[in-house]
Amino acid sequence: MVHRITLVAPNAMDRTAEDLASYLVQQLKVKPSGERLLVAIAGVPASGKSTLSELVVAKANMLLAADNAMPSTSAILVGLDGWHLTRAQLDVMPDPKLAHDRRGAHWTFDGPSYVEFAKLLRQPPTAVITAPSFDHALKDPTPHAVTIYPFHRLVIIEGLYTMLKHDMWVQGAQLMDERWWVEIGLEEARRRLVRRHVLTGVAKDMEEAIWRAEQNDEPNGKFIAENLYEHTKIINSLDDPKYTL
Repeated sequence: MVHRITLVAPNAMDRTAEDLASYLVQQLKVKPSGERLLVAIAGVPASGKSTLSELVVAKANMLLAADNAMPSTSAILVGLDGWHLTRAQLDVMPDPKLAHDRRGAHWTFDGPSYVEFAKLLRQPPTAVITAPSFDHALKDPTPHAVTIYPFHRLVIIEGLYTMLKHDMWVQGAQLMDERWWVEIGLEEARRRLVRRHVLTGVAKDMEEAIWRAEQNDEPNGKFIAENLYEHTKIINSLDDPKYTL
């Protein structure tokens, strides 16, 4: 059964994150001690998935710290952006300009490496595992930037292709216990994207921001929406003034 949750302002994401975190802690309690609870959170660009993921992890850690039945157990967030191909790798693709223009499309990620990481998480939590992150200043991933210890029994992976039913990506989706899709209307997503691109300096002006949204972000979002592995929850995203740019 797929559960649908709606985020309603004000402070919608705070309240929803608390409910979702409580749900995950309860799910973790019924998991065997030698297993992790793996959660994928996906949505089209600007759906709010990153902010929601951060909040859920923070709320879950608060609950776990206060729960005597879950000693030394923590949640951790891993971002799929760490598996971006480097700019140097894009440079040697058959069409380097296209590769750089479309950076963020599924084929500009190291999908096989991500799937291997997900497989490691499925093994008994006895060894330390590392994951890459993305350095926005360098505009490239940084290897081994995130450390997952055995006490990290709740792992949330946030990213556009964590629920992709395509090529090797489906293997990663199938390894997840929970798959949450953050849903948003296309017009609202575009409005958020254009504004974000300008405010964060990704685009030099409104014209470039619109071009980036139309030529890259929107096609990527459409692709994942049309090739989505089965989800366990749908979270309807609405603006929360506290968090939305």
